Amino acid sequence: MYNVKSKKAEEFIDDGEIKDTITYALENKSNKELIDSIIKKAELMQGISHREAAVLLECDLEEENERMYQLAKEIKNKFYGNRIVMFAPLYLSNYCVNGCVYCPYHHQNKHIARKKLTQEEIRNEVIALQDMGHKRLALEAGEDPVNNPIDYILECINTIYSIKHKNGAIRRVNVNIAATTHEDYRKLKEAGIGTYILFQETYNKENYEKLHPTGPKHNYAYHTEAMDRAMEAGIDDVGLGVLFGLNLYRYDFVGMLMHAEHLEAALGVGPHTISVPRIRPADDIDPEDFTNSISDAIFEKIVAVLRIAVPYTGMIVSTRESRETREKVLQLGISQLSGGSRTSVGGYAQEEEEEDNSSQFDVEDKRTLDQVVNWLLELGFIPSFCTACYREGRTGDRFMKLVKSGQIANCCQPNALMTLKEYLEDYAGEDTKKKGEQLIEKELEHVTNEKVKAIAKDYLVQVQEGKRDFRF
Repeated sequence: MYNVKSKKAEEFIDDGEIKDTITYALENKSNKELIDSIIKKAELMQGISHREAAVLLECDLEEENERMYQLAKEIKNKFYGNRIVMFAPLYLSNYCVNGCVYCPYHHQNKHIARKKLTQEEIRNEVIALQDMGHKRLALEAGEDPVNNPIDYILECINTIYSIKHKNGAIRRVNVNIAATTHEDYRKLKEAGIGTYILFQETYNKENYEKLHPTGPKHNYAYHTEAMDRAMEAGIDDVGLGVLFGLNLYRYDFVGMLMHAEHLEAALGVGPHTISVPRIRPADDIDPEDFTNSISDAIFEKIVAVLRIAVPYTGMIVSTRESRETREKVLQLGISQLSGGSRTSVGGYAQEEEEEDNSSQFDVEDKRTLDQVVNWLLELGFIPSFCTACYREGRTGDRFMKLVKSGQIANCCQPNALMTLKEYLEDYAGEDTKKKGEQLIEKELEHVTNEKVKAIAKDYLVQVQEGKRDFRF
């Protein structure tokens, strides 16, 4: 039976509730009166329920759909402005004991190159990432208690934080590793991680178990309840996501929002981020083998309705998506973007040879970080390398209170401009630097607090003079 506060996976992600929600949404996809009432509620910018969001996702009324897209843009602008946070993934190891049928790291795959970075190799990778301009990493590793134990992950985090090269430093390390224990989550918290990220892949228990036929990831409940354990262990920020294309998108869309509602109800704060990856080709994985792939139009609508449903949550899109698709969803709610990414184990310090390919999936957007930054500037966005909230303790419910009150802009806007200035001074090409300086000058005038604006202007001068790491 559905219970949003329950600690049992099959009660806060209740199959019957999801199916009833989908039926209700399909029955009301042309119900103008109901849809208008949901949009009116959404205009308060305080979120809507999973059932209301499902109705908006199914809506087939053109005028109401346009209102939704416009509202998504307004919500994005209110809470996140035109700032886009930049990050890069760093794959530590692709050794894995699981049998996930959609991932080339599955243990039956005998021809993919298996790799695990040494601490010296990590040092080289991090220096290469710093030389690109990155300040925020998302660590990735397969599940393998022998090759990738928690002590290895902790050592890697310590190594990454210790490296200072020229003006570079990784200031926030997010971690995407398999579901684990309260004790291991406490260790990750003590190591100073930012967000703990874990994709559910699919919320449909029956399909989940088929997609994960062997290995510890087969345990649906243990995996689905991982965020509860992480937050109980002290990790303030967690990130949800499903892999669209594995299961019927309606089911996973509703399930993910129910998971977000559960975290809010049971633990006091919803997810810090939601990711929306779609399945991509990779080694022995062919997306054509999965019959639930979604069109660009549906993908864009999912992003828009998620932004309406969870207005305070950061939304991430990776280099799985093309430049064209990323440009569209940036307008509809995306607030974080990867750039210059490698999905191989390492690959930043030295590009892999074809025969040594260790990639988890093919990258669609292959542009360099500077090309992505330049493109964002052209579109009028502020590429932000800010990690201030994490380092100032503005995480979990403290972060959410600032977002909900609108006060976060007094921190985020100047911090974004100062970290962009650092990037322009240290790493940008000439054209990027010119566009960035023009944008900073323009955006400074949008900082409404005069005291904050004056301090930010002084800090920007000091950045130009060679000082680094100012933050509000």
